Amino acid sequence: MLMMDWRYLVFMAPAFLLALFASIKTKWTFNKYSQRMATSQMTGAQAARRLLDRQGLQAVKIEAVGGFLSDHYDPTSRVLRLSPEVFGSPSLSAIGVACHEAGHALQHASSYGFLGMRTALVPMTQIGSMASYIILPLGFFLGSMGLIKVGIVLFTFVVVFSLVTLPVEWNASSRAKRLMVSAGIVSPMEAADAGKVLNAAFMTYLASAISALMTLLYYLLRSGILGGRRD
Repeated sequence: MLMMDWRYLVFMAPAFLLALFASIKTKWTFNKYSQRMATSQMTGAQAARRLLDRQGLQAVKIEAVGGFLSDHYDPTSRVLRLSPEVFGSPSLSAIGVACHEAGHALQHASSYGFLGMRTALVPMTQIGSMASYIILPLGFFLGSMGLIKVGIVLFTFVVVFSLVTLPVEWNASSRAKRLMVSAGIVSPMEAADAGKVLNAAFMTYLASAISALMTLLYYLLRSGILGGRRD
């Protein structure tokens, strides 16, 4: 079993701690700026609507969706879905998150390359994330280099997806920070505080990418593909 290999713990412990820190930091920052209301008194949904309309994206719908921080933009249906904490709140946290998601809609409208790449990777990433966690342990257990290589190839899609996600998320936040001020949604000072929520959220994506890279490196070393020796 992979979890019984001390090397796996050595590789993954730093990534796990970073992911834990990022998650705590994101929730703490979101909760902190949820207590600060924007002077415009615009809710997250209203802020996203204004930002989208000013960019000519009146066709993009905005809907409420359940779940804590489950906010996302669906490029297939062109719908921006916002969680209850974001949809109806006029807080700086809500506005920051809503405008970030609107930033993804702007990326879609402008054919932003990394967003298209990430969307194209989704099917293989879903397959790879499920199949690799079955095929790789089985390959190591059976001593089958063929299965191990197949599992590594499948898991590579997960790694590439997590890496491509980084510029997508960073760019969406950059657009949000800039446009929420020019659209009159928040003041420059308020935008700085709303941006802190987005910066904290970006850490979760960074932690996920590091975790995926460390896991792939572990598989490559244990299989002998790197280092020329297999256990």
